[in-house]
Amino acid sequence: MEKPVPPLRDYTQIVDFPTEITMTPIGVVRSPYTERHGTPRQPVVPDGKHLDEPATVVLDPARIKPRALNDLAGFDRVWLITVFHLNPHAATTVKPPRGDRRRGVLATRSPHHPNRIGLSAVRLERVEGLTLHLRGVDLIDGTPVLGVKPYVPYCDAFPDSAAGWVDEVSAEPTESDKRG
Repeated sequence: MEKPVPPLRDYTQIVDFPTEITMTPIGVVRSPYTERHGTPRQPVVPDGKHLDEPATVVLDPARIKPRALNDLAGFDRVWLITVFHLNPHAATTVKPPRGDRRRGVLATRSPHHPNRIGLSAVRLERVEGLTLHLRGVDLIDGTPVLGVKPYVPYCDAFPDSAAGWVDEVSAEPTESDKRG
């Protein structure tokens, strides 16, 4: 006997819109970068050279059980969802390292966003217990991790997408890109 399908419900009317959201880190980034001026701005710089410094995410055993990492080792990349905890100031416009003018903060990948949430696609080398061994990390040592999700190329990569103002600036790396 088939299980009956419940009737459709409009869940948007059941739960109030949250005006505040509280999250607890599930782990911490351990990287060689200890200050913002030496930390890479992107995991891949414009000339295509991958950053290769090893780093880890150490997950909190009080929040994450080892079984939560089952099957993650088969992925080449993971998304890290983080908090820019050392960046207390939001901005409406910022001057990106590429280009010659200020841009709206929401049109950039700056850490100066209102909620200080970071998103990085990093290379996963291996999983050891509750430690993820990574490369291509663009995060400061001690950065809190809110989540880890597998990078799935068929739904995470859109190579033909327009990149707005980024498409308009020179493809040449700036001095800032070269420094990291």
